Amino acid sequence: MEILRDVVVLVHLVGFAVLFGAWVVEVVARRVRVTSLMNNALGISLLTGLILSAPWGLDHDLNYVKIGVKLAVLLVIGALIGIGSARQKRTGSLPPGLFWPVGILALVNAGLAVIWR
Repeated sequence: MEILRDVVVLVHLVGFAVLFGAWVVEVVARRVRVTSLMNNALGISLLTGLILSAPWGLDHDLNYVKIGVKLAVLLVIGALIGIGSARQKRTGSLPPGLFWPVGILALVNAGLAVIWR
């Protein structure tokens, strides 16, 4: 059971890495846009995060406040990506105010996972 949980943690980390990496690629290319890769990575992170929030294969209690905060941040990222995608399709461009928080909040969410014990 522990190996399965570790695999889910790995997939969760890969989801974050793809989301943040896709955002960094757009920053380095000086393009202000959201991509389908960001959306897919967000879905992977959400699904694996929900799986990890179930108390299976652990000998200690989960920090549900931390899980709730991380979920709230992930939902805000999802809202930004969703609104950004719709605007991008409609107008062909994306306001920087919708683009920059995506990467910043993804990094904050990873920081919460690592720092908050």
